[in-house]
Amino acid sequence: MRGVEQASTEDHDHQPIDLDRLRRTAESVLRGNWSGDHMVPSRTLYPHQWSWDAAFISIGLAHVAPDRAWRDLRSLFTAQWPDGRVPHIVFDPGVSEKDYFPGPAFWDVPPLPGGPSHIRTTGIVQPPVHALAARMIHAVAPDAEELRWLYPRLVAQQEYLLKQRDAGGAGLASIVHPWESGLDNSPSWDDALAQLPADVRVLDRYQRRDVQVSVATHRPTNADYARYIALAASYRDNGYQDFDLLDRHGFVVECPAFNALTADAELALAEIAQIVGADPGPHRERAAEITQTMVERLFDPETGLFHTFDVRTGRRSKARCVNGLMPLILPGLPTEIAASLAAEAASERFGLRPLPVPSYDRTAPDFDPLRYWRGPVWINVNWLLRRGFDGHGYAAEAETLRQAMLSLVDRSGCFEYFDPTTGAGIGTPEFSWTAALVLDLLERA
Repeated sequence: MRGVEQASTEDHDHQPIDLDRLRRTAESVLRGNWSGDHMVPSRTLYPHQWSWDAAFISIGLAHVAPDRAWRDLRSLFTAQWPDGRVPHIVFDPGVSEKDYFPGPAFWDVPPLPGGPSHIRTTGIVQPPVHALAARMIHAVAPDAEELRWLYPRLVAQQEYLLKQRDAGGAGLASIVHPWESGLDNSPSWDDALAQLPADVRVLDRYQRRDVQVSVATHRPTNADYARYIALAASYRDNGYQDFDLLDRHGFVVECPAFNALTADAELALAEIAQIVGADPGPHRERAAEITQTMVERLFDPETGLFHTFDVRTGRRSKARCVNGLMPLILPGLPTEIAASLAAEAASERFGLRPLPVPSYDRTAPDFDPLRYWRGPVWINVNWLLRRGFDGHGYAAEAETLRQAMLSLVDRSGCFEYFDPTTGAGIGTPEFSWTAALVLDLLERA
């Protein structure tokens, strides 16, 4: 690989990318964030193991430390619940309760039956990127034994999402908390959350750790956070049960990104099944069914975009958010819909260059370039979009996006997210999935 790669002429700095320096920086971040058992997203803001972070991180880690990549996934799935759910956080018992909120005491999840007594988790989930991660690690560092260990656990994860969480009865997974989407404060959730009281007094009983170690204007507001805590407490107090969600819970939403990743997981499982001697057919069938249902239920021909669907009200959100572009990762998407998503990604609302795609419509009146998922650029969703472009034959767009991501991180560092107007790094520095996915992008030249 060349030591210096010329950035796109559309790059606003017009500077070449120093690939060797970028690789060294990314590897250094991952070395620094290894706990000895798993990767943490960040030493300061996120000192535990996060579910979809672990998947993205392991994809890049496979290129430089495959043993750690496999171990990270195994560590996460050791905390899988008996019902198949993979919790969105596995708490490190060596980290003080005061170092992260809401911590294990808030979630109050008892030890897993038959599991290690020291494991404490949350009771909610995150998008199932893990089957894709396992398939991609195996492609770099083949290990059929690891796949055989993971396969039934990955299948159980899918069974939980597609059966226990099918609150709408249409065959799509519902999320019960914005945190489950991974896109925590996206405008996608505004309509659904507006139906819930935002009593900030709930925060009087707790202390937000995130605004102590990060800039408050870059984080969700107190009103949003009050709703998040109330929703989490409601789900906890109902024993993390998923029956009768529409009657018992205030937030039940079908997210296009979450379901696209669920379908994508089935496609990855089909490939894994062939390696471990299982039948790939049912996985392919489920992927096709999810894709078709998403098109029928979540796609809006007027906007040319997928939108979240509030199962409680039967209404789609009108917000144009990056999760509406995510179904592009699905190879079974109808050609005309893939073309619509590609056009929207290149439009003035999102734009592929000179900076990667933002998390929210740039032209929206409430677009906020600094506040978490309400505008900033995130590397993980752009990495997924690049896969989608490539899979549907948009090679030039895929390469443009790859270059834009590498150029951005080369200039600004391995930050959690980035200002979509200036490219400045914001959120926590030395962020693991940014570093890991850069390493993977460097292999895609």
